[in-house]
Amino acid sequence: MPVPIRRLVVALTLCCALVAGATACGGSEKNSTKDTSAAQAVPAVDSPSPTTSAEKRRFAKTRFVLDAGLAAGATYQWIVKPWKQGKFKKGAKGRKTALVKAGLAGAFTYNRLKAAQKNAKADPTLSKALAPLSKGIEALKNLPSKLRKGDEDAVSSFNDVIGDVKDAGKSAGAPVKDQVPSASQLTKG
Repeated sequence: MPVPIRRLVVALTLCCALVAGATACGGSEKNSTKDTSAAQAVPAVDSPSPTTSAEKRRFAKTRFVLDAGLAAGATYQWIVKPWKQGKFKKGAKGRKTALVKAGLAGAFTYNRLKAAQKNAKADPTLSKALAPLSKGIEALKNLPSKLRKGDEDAVSSFNDVIGDVKDAGKSAGAPVKDQVPSASQLTKG
């Protein structure tokens, strides 16, 4: 029975591809042994290598600036600015909306500051500058609920911690600029 030419071409092409792939991947043992012995013969250079997962982070300073900038922008846009406008006072128009946004912004700020703190640990200069602020950042954990309840002292706490983080970044050569996050970024955390 004659085989159609199309089937024959497809079968031949597949066979050639399999043989070429096996040959390319296989290699001889002499070459692979040579390669590993050559790699072992090269002396290791004495260079510091990261040991902890925090030290292995890439672009730690850039990530710190981004996270701290988002935290600062959220704090100013949805906490400090409405507070200055008097939107947290009882009877103010749009108070509930402002408080809900402030609560979300507070949680977002805490989240981004924790991420910035993690990134700072990967950079020795930032790590030293940010170390004294860890208690202040941790204290922000409960402030979003205080904001929702209308506690206006929480606003100054957020503002103070953001100012301290900006100062620490500036002293470590990583100046932080406010970046207002979008509403979708706020809800995602």
